[in-house]
Amino acid sequence: MEVLYSHCAGLDVHKDSVVACVRHMADGKVTTHVKTFKTTTAELMLLSDWLSAEAVTHIVMEVTGIYWKPVWHLLSDGEFELALANAGPPATGLRRCGGTRPTLRTCLVVRPTRTTPCGWPT
Repeated sequence: MEVLYSHCAGLDVHKDSVVACVRHMADGKVTTHVKTFKTTTAELMLLSDWLSAEAVTHIVMEVTGIYWKPVWHLLSDGEFELALANAGPPATGLRRCGGTRPTLRTCLVVRPTRTTPCGWPT
């Protein structure tokens, strides 16, 4: 499978926290870094700075309520390409990667049709 985005991230947005999973692919090897941020403005700015420092180009966010909106607005002012993913059934939302519910902490796969290894729809 061709890698289209070698530096991407997935965000699992909750009321009080955002779990960010950054995935890099270089020389056929995948590395993943996970960090948790609070949802205060100062922490969201740190999230944006961290994603920039990690050279992230594309971000997908799980949408389960209204909590993603402030994160979206803050990150949309930056250099990132953003997308939303419904956390619904595996065929339409995030793929289950163990456990009982989809989670971005363990993987970054969005499956509307075809995907890249980084989980970005092609």
